[in-house]
Amino acid sequence: MGKVCCCNKDSLAKQDEAIQKLFRSYAPGEKEALIPILQETQGLYGYLPKSILYLASEYLNVPVGKIYGVATFYNQFRFDPVGKYLIQVCAGTACHVRGGGLILQALESELGIKAGETTKNSLFTLSTVACLGACSMAPVVTIGGEFHGRLQPKDVVKLLRDYEMKE
Repeated sequence: MGKVCCCNKDSLAKQDEAIQKLFRSYAPGEKEALIPILQETQGLYGYLPKSILYLASEYLNVPVGKIYGVATFYNQFRFDPVGKYLIQVCAGTACHVRGGGLILQALESELGIKAGETTKNSLFTLSTVACLGACSMAPVVTIGGEFHGRLQPKDVVKLLRDYEMKE
């Protein structure tokens, strides 16, 4: 079976300057560069665009299936664009016991989306994570990397409005 590809030989030249610089900072075929390339790509785009995964496959000479395997193994990688503010709701034991599920429900209700989805205006993406490592502040939520702890469901509306006001 032949190699499936969405890119041609000039694909690197057609990419934006940042991606060109990223790929050229590694030698072609340097398989050890896969994770750093994925991390830096996500840093540039906020997720891993399919076209860049195929480009990485060509450049590193790694099957795209293996790249997907690596990217799905690590929780840090995303395949879909996220909103400007990524909301992570801790689902760890301490947060669960102290009402984390109610916080998640309040966020879903207020945003009109479920965990794993992004609002229509692309401002918020809601997700759950196994643990945020801030058990003493349970229940904990991060929004855009900022920690918010000891939350009650009634706090959700004000919290979201504060972020909306930044826009």
